[in-house]
Amino acid sequence: MAKEEYGAKSIAVLEGLEAVRKRPGMYIGSVSRKGLNHLVYEIVDNSVDEHLAGVCTEISVVLERDGSCTVTDNGRGIPVDMHAKGIPAARLVFTTLHAGGKFDDSAYKTSGGLHGVGSSVVNALSLYMDVEIMRDGQIHHDRYEKGIPVLALEHGLLPVIGKTKAHGTKVNFLPDPEIFERTDFKEDEIKSRLHETAYLNPNLKLHFEDRRREEPEIVDYFEPDGIIGFVKELNHNADTVHDVVYFKGESENITVECAFQYTTEFRENVLGFCNNIYNAEGGTHLTGFKSVFTQVINSYARELGILKDKDENFTGTDVRNGMTAVISIKHPAPRFEGQTKTKLDNADASKATSKVTGDEIVLYFDRNVEILKSVIGCAEKSAKIRKAEEKAKTNLLTKQKFSFDSNGKLANCESRDAQKCEIFIVEGDSAGGSAKMARNREFQAILPIRGKILNVEKATMDKVLANAEIKTMIYAFGCGFSEGYGNDFDITKLRYDKIIIMADADVDGAHISTLLLTLFYRFMPELIYEGHVYIAMPPLYKAQPAKGEEEYLYDDKALSQYRKRQKGAFTLQRYKGLGEMSAEQLWETTLDPERRRLRKVEIEDARMASEVTEMLMGSEVPPRRAFIYEHAGDAELDV
Repeated sequence: MAKEEYGAKSIAVLEGLEAVRKRPGMYIGSVSRKGLNHLVYEIVDNSVDEHLAGVCTEISVVLERDGSCTVTDNGRGIPVDMHAKGIPAARLVFTTLHAGGKFDDSAYKTSGGLHGVGSSVVNALSLYMDVEIMRDGQIHHDRYEKGIPVLALEHGLLPVIGKTKAHGTKVNFLPDPEIFERTDFKEDEIKSRLHETAYLNPNLKLHFEDRRREEPEIVDYFEPDGIIGFVKELNHNADTVHDVVYFKGESENITVECAFQYTTEFRENVLGFCNNIYNAEGGTHLTGFKSVFTQVINSYARELGILKDKDENFTGTDVRNGMTAVISIKHPAPRFEGQTKTKLDNADASKATSKVTGDEIVLYFDRNVEILKSVIGCAEKSAKIRKAEEKAKTNLLTKQKFSFDSNGKLANCESRDAQKCEIFIVEGDSAGGSAKMARNREFQAILPIRGKILNVEKATMDKVLANAEIKTMIYAFGCGFSEGYGNDFDITKLRYDKIIIMADADVDGAHISTLLLTLFYRFMPELIYEGHVYIAMPPLYKAQPAKGEEEYLYDDKALSQYRKRQKGAFTLQRYKGLGEMSAEQLWETTLDPERRRLRKVEIEDARMASEVTEMLMGSEVPPRRAFIYEHAGDAELDV
């Protein structure tokens, strides 16, 4: 049994801990709040791996009042006996990259923590980490500061601080403010991730507690319906076409689990997970599912006479429009692209998912012909709309001749090296004029837009494509766009490495930014996922002391701090809009790469982002008002 074999010998070492603090982005993606929350996920994922091994039923995550996080599980407890390397196995796990039980097949059959770097990376990026291990009737203790052990060993082993009948591991860590831009965890994303984990593990109980408030927030997650409940939750606001379809099977030692349901909304929402890790960029398991599902539906459509000999097959997009699906696989040796595990890369995952999907879905549809017909009906409707949209798109995008640099719209840059170029989307002719004069013509392009663009969340495709501002942006970026009935988007053709939204620092400016972000998220999401979208942060004030140099202040907090440290008199200018700045001021504060402030737009939770976008930009007012009231004090984009 795995429980008996999990000891010091199970801990394999590949290399030492180096350069994590110097290059944290290599291991956690970024040093923004997204990367900060990733620390929590790394520790939680280790506990989930214990659950997958059949030895953990409960996990607790507590955001402590002092800003630290505590993760506790009732698993086996990390081995504490002496390793062949001459130190306790637990200390090896927390101080050495690629050290862990994930490399030993006897300890874990499947694991999300493939690389064995999670615990050591969290340790390296924390001001301190405190570890308690309950194992074999004793409580073992260890502590680290910036990744370095600070407790002396007792007879070569970790100090024992008590006795217990419990078993498991408790990790408390405080992120290092020298590493991260912000060190306050974002509770919404953490709760969403824990709820997601509960759906993927129907026998696992997860406890969340936020003690940073006057009244602690406590939430427990337990989802015995598993991914069936997950799909129901994803579709809770939609009109569904049929009940959730579920199947499970195994091929090549890979377990495949799937649940799907169609809605009347023609939007695809297919989520892929491997060993409980959400793969935001998909991967081979989703490729296998999608290709086989499309083949099966086309085969049935011809068998039922819905598709004639002269008809072309439904495309994959046709078949999946309206589909909400969760595909979860358990793989003994997953390969991910990057430590943050955004994309699965195993060829055998595609084969296994294809085999299980092909067998199980045919078996299901043979027994449920009415549901099969409803699914084909969705594909049929989608194909008709796609063909009409393709014709409309062709007409609309070819009618207008774009003559940039001469029609007063886009002031392009001289360089054609996309990696060096950036484009500023500026609202208003006045600000656009100042920006054109202030920019560095070598690599900075300016695209002025007039007023607020179309809200694409509410608009039909023909209106979206007919909008002059949107068409101008699509053409300027050069990579096309994605939409529900086809995909012409090619990120390799993007002409600018940075797309920077530059709007006034007021309510109207925030609305314009939100409308642009909605456009990018719905029709060009790769721009955001691959880190090309930014928001410029122009200052709100300019302070000019009677003696000394002027200083730009970017928000009210900065102004308050300036008042405290500025002893003499000073004049204060508040910028109501970008158009009030001279070209020189705009360059100094917003355009100069050496001095400006940019916020990168990041998406941590795609499912949550989609729901919030739909709620904020949709037609239902009450939920939007409730969300704004609840998050009014946290209205700041992650960097």
